[in-house]
Order: sequence, then C-alpha cells, then structure tokens
Amino acid sequence: MKNTGILLFALLLSQYTAIAQNDCSAFYPFTKGSTSEITSYDNKGKPAATVDYAVTEVKQSGGKEIATISASIKDADGKPIADTTYDMSCDGETISLDFKSMVNPQVFEQYKDMDVKMSGTNLEFPNNLSQGQTLPDASLQIQISMGGVKINMDTTIKNRKVEGTENITTPAGSFDCYVITYDSAIKAAGINQMTQGKQWISKGVGMVKQENYNKKGKIAGSSMLTKFSR
Repeated sequence: MKNTGILLFALLLSQYTAIAQNDCSAFYPFTKGSTSEITSYDNKGKPAATVDYAVTEVKQSGGKEIATISASIKDADGKPIADTTYDMSCDGETISLDFKSMVNPQVFEQYKDMDVKMSGTNLEFPNNLSQGQTLPDASLQIQISMGGVKINMDTTIKNRKVEGTENITTPAGSFDCYVITYDSAIKAAGINQMTQGKQWISKGVGMVKQENYNKKGKIAGSSMLTKFSR
C-alpha cells in the first residue's frame, strides 16, 4: 500500500465552514444560500484542492434545526473531482457536523474510481467555548473496495481541547478565532499512526484555518477559508 501514508494524512478536519449567524448556533449557523470556499494545501503549501460549499436547505426535525450542505470538490487546476452532500444539526446548545465533513477532498480524488463506504460519529461543537475546555471525540470509518480487495481505515479524533484565542487573517478576511487542538489516531492496512492537528474557528463563520502535523511536528496538510459570502 504505497499510497496509504498519503491517505492517512489526508484524513483531516478540513471541510466545512458556515457563513451566517442565527439563534440556534454560534459557530455553524444555518442560512439557506450561504456559500464559502475552503482551499486545501499539501505539505509544501501548494494548493491541492478547493471545496465550494452551499447551504441548500434548512428545516426543523425532532426539535432540531437541520441544514443540508452541498460540497463541490475540484483539484488544483479547477477540474471537478466529486460532489457530495451531508447534514448538520443544531439543538440550541450543540452543533453536530456529519462525519462525512471530516474527509479531505484529496481522498475523493485518490479513490474516485473505487467503491468507498463511510460511517462514523459526528463532530460536535458547543455554542459556548472557553479556554481549557475539552470537546467530544469523533470518528470516521472508511471501507474501500477495489478488485475484490477491501481496505478498512479507521480514524478517531480525540483529545480535542480549546487552547485559547487568536486572530487569523486569510484571503477571506481577518477573524477572531478559538484555537482547538486534537489528536488523530489512524488505523489502516495494519498500520497504527498518531498525528496532531490544530483548528481555528470563528463565531458566525465556522472554520477559518486548519493544520495537521506529522510525528515530527511538521505540517502534513492544511486548509484555509479563501472565500466567504453571506
């Protein structure tokens, strides 16, 4: 499995940013028609892919507000890779992001011609964040079938902690952010690996920036908010 390491580092929390604010959620609010763009970079800082997001539907169900998110994934040259959708829910206290939002677009590109199945536990953010706060774990299981051979890859996002606040500037603007660190425990093809990551999220915006690091502490991949539209 020559490409296993590439995939392992591709499994990072890079994908969704929301764009407007309402009473249900402080960080990932749901407003139909909101759009954004996240650009993903490789370990050398070169653009690897972009994802265009849009809130296509907002509804009430089971006492929760649910937004449907569409994502259009393109490679560094702007060539379409894949389109996907997933839901995000809010109960007034916690925002729950579908586990599918944890998949980096490079995964879709690398395995676009194969049968890929995903399951997992959602990624949660409480409306009230504070320094030193710990956040719930999340998980992602991927099964890839190719030529009758099945490959299972499991990722657990754990040790999530709010480290403090920081102002971050991206092509989309300047944002006051909470800084969240986490560990990624990855199992694939007989390999167990632990990596670290850092995420910056801003009220009324969502994720602004993210970095993942290899075992030597060097950046293995990153993502950044590059467009923002209410």
